[in-house]
Amino acid sequence: MQRRTFLKGSAILSSAVLLAPNFAFANEEKNPFGITAKPRKFSILNNYSINPAKEITQLWIPLPKDESYHKVVSFSYKGNFTEAKVVKNDYDTRVLYVKWDKSDKKSELEVSFDVIMQERTTDFSKATSNMNYPEDIKVYLKGTTHVPVTSGLQEYAKNIIKGAITPLEKAQVIYDWTVTTMYRDESVKGCGIGDAKKAIEEKIYGGKCTDTSSVFVCLLRNVGIPSREIFGIRAGQSKISNACGKADEKGFANITGAQHCRAEFYIDGLGWVPADPADVTKVRLSEKLTNEDQKIKDVKKYFFGSWEMNWVAFNSARDFVLTPKPTQFPLNMLGYPYAEVGEDALDYYDTKAFSYTYSSQERL
Repeated sequence: MQRRTFLKGSAILSSAVLLAPNFAFANEEKNPFGITAKPRKFSILNNYSINPAKEITQLWIPLPKDESYHKVVSFSYKGNFTEAKVVKNDYDTRVLYVKWDKSDKKSELEVSFDVIMQERTTDFSKATSNMNYPEDIKVYLKGTTHVPVTSGLQEYAKNIIKGAITPLEKAQVIYDWTVTTMYRDESVKGCGIGDAKKAIEEKIYGGKCTDTSSVFVCLLRNVGIPSREIFGIRAGQSKISNACGKADEKGFANITGAQHCRAEFYIDGLGWVPADPADVTKVRLSEKLTNEDQKIKDVKKYFFGSWEMNWVAFNSARDFVLTPKPTQFPLNMLGYPYAEVGEDALDYYDTKAFSYTYSSQERL
């Protein structure tokens, strides 16, 4: 059995000692949900089991980001693999790449990591109207296959933001349009494809989280506001709604299939601003509410500039090529693990055939 361990921080964590991550706490702001800046820690355990194969098996697993609001404090993996290493891809995406040679035994892997996080909030008073963005931000103005920037989409977005002047005002109007116009469609598989061009041009306003977030991001980019989807997974109980994450009374959650896509947009003076238009649509559907109900008004207001941090962020990669280069490319997104047996890709939406499970335990 092979094992690799990676620990971040000034010392090793033990069950008795918790190191505070190196980030400044946000100011606590009153909200109707009782969410505060108190840190939360989640221990995530992932298990993978792929059937024996007469060809090479390869697996790419998205790993959590390190951000000011979100710190990885431990990470390890073990299994019967031939090769395993952490690699980086486009959009600064950290991925665990694992390979197994052909074998009459199952390909087995266990991955675990601990993440400490805290609520993200935004002080909008610091926003400016400057649109001279740094070079590393400008990449999020460019179009991709599923989130293009075109003259037609620019015209469509301009019609939505009529009357809005500053970048923040434009972002607010586009957010309001997105959460009002888009709706959650439970018949869509997984998190959805996130084909914003098709959704807007064909007026397909129903979808899941990737679909909603991608439309939001696409409209923002087409009015010159840097924006990106953030792919991740729900880790524990939400104070807003069970639709936004749930766990048992001891903080344990089976999070297999709990992937969720959020969004960010960039405003000078604020940096990256969190948003979650998709969960507005999910709460509205799951609790059978309308846009006129007070709770939906509160959820809508909260998710423009705030994230409740019961969710692990992975990456912002869209339409990119994994490293090492797989047989199938480019990849639409990397919110789920991706695997190939020989030249055949496994269906990551089918967790039984692919055979992987995710679980989470809240520690704070």
